[in-house]
Amino acid sequence: MDQVKDILQKIKEGDRKALSRAITLVENELPGAEELLLTLSNDVRPPLIGITGPPGAGKSTLINAMLNELTDTGNKVAVIAVDPTSPFNFGSLLGDRLRMSEHFTDPNIFIRSLASRGSLGGLSEKIIEVSDVICSADFDFVIVETVGVGQSEVEIAGLADITVVVVVPESGDEIQALKSGIMEIADIFVVNKADREGAEALVNNLKRMLHDFRGTKMEVPVISTIASEKKGIRELLEIIRENQYQVSDEKNIYLLAEKAYRIIRKNRMRDVSRPSLLKTIEKEHKSPGFSIYRLANQHLKE
Repeated sequence: MDQVKDILQKIKEGDRKALSRAITLVENELPGAEELLLTLSNDVRPPLIGITGPPGAGKSTLINAMLNELTDTGNKVAVIAVDPTSPFNFGSLLGDRLRMSEHFTDPNIFIRSLASRGSLGGLSEKIIEVSDVICSADFDFVIVETVGVGQSEVEIAGLADITVVVVVPESGDEIQALKSGIMEIADIFVVNKADREGAEALVNNLKRMLHDFRGTKMEVPVISTIASEKKGIRELLEIIRENQYQVSDEKNIYLLAEKAYRIIRKNRMRDVSRPSLLKTIEKEHKSPGFSIYRLANQHLKE
């Protein structure tokens, strides 16, 4: 208990080594992790900004530009970069050193990569716990970048206070085909690479679609950016700051309920392992009368 209190105190004082150690404990479920999570207090926490969108939309470039602007004005920022998972070792395929190397030694920026570990929603299985640990530190903003895997991007809505959906002019046809889910989760739409042909048309199309879907009472900002040239970033951050003070009690309750649901579901699935299922199915799938439902039922009874 004293060790956990010592780690948490160091985290609040800005000790990044203690923060990294706490994240490792939680992510790998090492001894002391549960005690640490039970001791967390997030009564006062920074806004958590979710950045999502399809691959190639320029999410990492956008975050780089946001980091430059935020730190220039004296803010401390944490970035949780959720990377695609290797199918062989469930580790992270992309590293934060590669994508955000220019910020790696900045004392006002903390970057942590997490592997998605097969999660379909583009997030890591431990994202809730890791983000809560990071939010207990002395940051002014916490940014989560998802893998970006199409319609299942909606998972970020259960975690972030503010969800930013990033698209590019080439996404026009894709936007037309989107179901209502993506329209429901976005607090802000960003049309990045706005110097490309079709950008203005996409901005206008998004505004029209959002108006038709949500009505006039729920206006969603649509911002044009050229992240590689840092254009539109200041406007985006101004809107994020405005939105951080407008998170309703209803949304807070939803976020907390969603987190609780995922934590409970994950703990009940603790003893179910994909590698173990793979081995069992590899051994039994050609047996006469094999049934995936009987196999699942056996696990439910264990």
